[in-house]
Amino acid sequence: MAKQDTDRTTLDLFADERRRGRPKTNPLPREAQLKLNKRNQLKRDRERGLRRIELKVDEQLLSRLNLLAAEQQLSRAELIQALLLQQLEQQDGN
Repeated sequence: MAKQDTDRTTLDLFADERRRGRPKTNPLPREAQLKLNKRNQLKRDRERGLRRIELKVDEQLLSRLNLLAAEQQLSRAELIQALLLQQLEQQDGN
């Protein structure tokens, strides 16, 4: 049986053949790209007046937040911000 160049079902026939993949578009390694992208994201957020806070919650509360955010078509961060603002406005009203 002759080897067919279009036959891709018998991979062992093509084990030594290098196939062209997606071209490399960035000279940096992936780890450096991720670091740079995160730095740029934080810079954009800072310019928009956003500050980062971290919050640990249990899994059940997280699930409820995710469901509520999906229902209201918001991101979880937008939902938490809205809830915090609502709570602060209630405190100011008293």
